[in-house]
Amino acid sequence: MARRLTRTMVVWVPDWPVVAAAGADGRSPDEPIAVLEKGKVLATSAAARAEGVRRGQRARDAQSRCPELVVLKYDPVLDARAFDPVISCLEAITPGVQVIRPGMCALKARGPARFYGGEEAAAVKLLDRLETYDVQGGRIGIADGPFAAEQAARVSSARTRVRVVPPDGSPEFLAPLPVDVLEQPALTDLLRRLGLRSLGAFAQLPATEVLTRFGPDGAFAHRLARGRDDRPVTGREIPPELTRTLDFEPSVDRVDQVAFAVRSIADELIVRLTELGLVCTTLRVEVGTESGRVHEREWLHPRWFTAADVVDRVRWQLQGSGTATSELTSPVVRIRLVPDQADPVGAHADGLWGGGPDERIHRALSRVQSMLGHGAVVSVVIGGGRGFAERQTLVPWGDPAVPARPPDQPWPGAITGADPARWPTLAPTTIFPEPIPAKVFAADGTQVAVTARGELSGTPTAFALHPARGDQVADSNKLYPITAWAGPWLTAERWWDPATESRQARFQFRTADTRAWLFTLHRATWKAQATYD
Repeated sequence: MARRLTRTMVVWVPDWPVVAAAGADGRSPDEPIAVLEKGKVLATSAAARAEGVRRGQRARDAQSRCPELVVLKYDPVLDARAFDPVISCLEAITPGVQVIRPGMCALKARGPARFYGGEEAAAVKLLDRLETYDVQGGRIGIADGPFAAEQAARVSSARTRVRVVPPDGSPEFLAPLPVDVLEQPALTDLLRRLGLRSLGAFAQLPATEVLTRFGPDGAFAHRLARGRDDRPVTGREIPPELTRTLDFEPSVDRVDQVAFAVRSIADELIVRLTELGLVCTTLRVEVGTESGRVHEREWLHPRWFTAADVVDRVRWQLQGSGTATSELTSPVVRIRLVPDQADPVGAHADGLWGGGPDERIHRALSRVQSMLGHGAVVSVVIGGGRGFAERQTLVPWGDPAVPARPPDQPWPGAITGADPARWPTLAPTTIFPEPIPAKVFAADGTQVAVTARGELSGTPTAFALHPARGDQVADSNKLYPITAWAGPWLTAERWWDPATESRQARFQFRTADTRAWLFTLHRATWKAQATYD
C-alpha cells in the first residue's frame, strides 16, 4: 500500500549565500555581488544578474560583464551559521523545522494550517515572522511532498510569494518543469539526449523500465517527477543552548576584573557540558568593547577545556588585543563564550600515560602567542603542490590545521624522489625560507649546465653555497664534495602565464656528511632548496 503523501511547506530565501556573505562583509544584498566557490560564481544578487552575471561563470567573465561587481568568497560555515537564527525564529511559531540546506527549510503544513486557519494564511504568518528578523524576500511553496513544495517555492515571484499546489495536483504542476530541477547532471544529460526534456515526459515511462535502465537513483528521480515524493519531513533536534554571555554595566577597563567576572559563566558552561556528557575542544571567545569592535578568536585545546582554561584564554585574548599589561585600550562591555566543538567525553579519554606534556606545551605556546600576536607562533602543515616549499603551509598555533592546497589532488611534476631504494621520498627536514644561490662544478672545474633535452655538460662533483644575505648555512663558502646524485627532472610549470612561468631542472645530491640536498637549476642559476638530514 502506497504511503500517503504529506502536505509539506518549504520556506526559501533566494540568494542566501549572497545574503550571508554580504551581511558578514557589512554590505547590502542589493549591491551587485557574486559569491565564488573554486573560482566560479556560486550565487549572485539580483543587481548582478541584471548586468549579465550568471551562476557557473568564471570570476574574470563575471567582472567583465559587471565592472562594479563585488566578489566575495563562499564560506559554508558562515552560510550555515547565519541561517541558524532564521531557523530559530521559525521554530518560535511552529516546531519540527527540517533544514534542507542553508537558505531553505521544510515543515509539515498540517499543524500551522489548522492553527492559523489555512495553508496560505500560515505561510503569510511565517513570512511576516521572517521580516521581523530582517530577512526580506522569503518565499513559500506548499504541495504534496518536499520536492514539489520546493519547486513551488522556486516558481513563486516577488509579488506572489506563496504558491499553493492543491492536494493531488503535484503531477500536473511538475509536468512542464525541465528535468534539470532533479539536480542529477548525469541523469538529466542522458534524458535530454533521449528527447525527454520535461518531468512530464520522464514521468510517462514505466517505473519498472526506469529502474532497469537507470538504476535506483533514476527510479527515485522518476518518483519525484511523478509527484510521488513520500519522504517524511523530520524536524531537527534542537541543540542545547551552550553559549554563555556576560554583559558589563558599567564597562570594565582592567583585565583582572574581566577575568574575575568571567569565572562565573565559565563554571556554568563547564557544568552544563558535564551534565550533557560533553567536553569542549574548540572555544570561540567574543569580546565586545565600548568602541563598538568585537574581538573574536577560536581557541583549540589538546584535550578539553576546564573552567580555569576558559578564564586563561579570555585573559590572554584581552592582553593580545590590547597590551601585555592589565590595562585595556578600550573598555569591555560584553564577553561571549561559544563552544564551537563539543564532543562526547568518551571520545577524549586519557591514554595510558596521560596527556600532561602535550597540554603543557599547548598552554605555553598559546600564552606566547597571546603576547606576540596571532601569527607569531605557527606550525607547518603539509599540503599539495609541486615543490616542497609550496607544499608547506604555516598555520597559526591553535587554528585548524588546514593546508592552503588540497593534498589529495594530483600535482603533475611534484617531487616524490627518484629511486626509493637510494633517495629520500619524504618531505625534507629543512626547507630554506629563501633558496640559497649556489654553484655546481664538474670534475674539470667548470659549472654544470643542462640542455633543453636534459643532457648535462659534465658530471656534478662538488658545489659551493653563496647565500645572498648573510650565512644561512655554516661554512657557506667551502666546497661540498658530491658522493652521489640523481636527476635531472625537467619541469615546465605555468607555461601559459609569462609572469609566473618556471622551467627548471631538479637534482638531488648526497654529500660526504651523509646529508642529501635538493637543488634546482633555472636558466643558469643554481639554488639549494632544502636538505634531508
